[in-house]
Order: sequence, then C-alpha cells, then structure tokens
Amino acid sequence: MYFIGVLVFCFKCKHLLLMLLSLEFIVLSLYFGLFICMFFYGYEYYFSMIFLTMSVCEGALGLSILVSMIRSYGNDYFQSFSILW
Repeated sequence: MYFIGVLVFCFKCKHLLLMLLSLEFIVLSLYFGLFICMFFYGYEYYFSMIFLTMSVCEGALGLSILVSMIRSYGNDYFQSFSILW
C-alpha cells in the first residue's frame, strides 16, 4: 500500500488535490502497519493516537493550502503556480 501511494504521488503531480490524497493514503498505510506491529508485540496504543493526531494536522494544513491556492489562482494546477512571482 505504501509503495502504491508513493507511485501515485510521483506520477500524479499535476494537481495539488491528487497529491494530498496520495499523501493521506501513504499516512493511512503507515498507520495500518504501525497498528499491526503494535498488536503483534502487545504494546500500548498511545503512540498510534499521537501519530493519528499529527496526520490530522498534516491533512488540515494541506487543505488550507489547497483552499488558499484555489482562491488565489482559480485552480489547483502547479503549472499556474510559480514561486518566483
């Protein structure tokens, strides 16, 4: 699951929304792997809750960047966005 998310992130870099969705897919696959490892070894699940909290913060920041980009440029294409302007 992780490598499929990385492939989508690398090949679909035209739209910001597709990149954010693939990043969330990568985070969910890492969370699933972390949860399975903690389940097999019998550890506590506190770190998984911290990981989920940080991933929610990452998703909220990504969506705020997406909304500000759509308001500024009218779309989410990286071709219309330039750092040098």
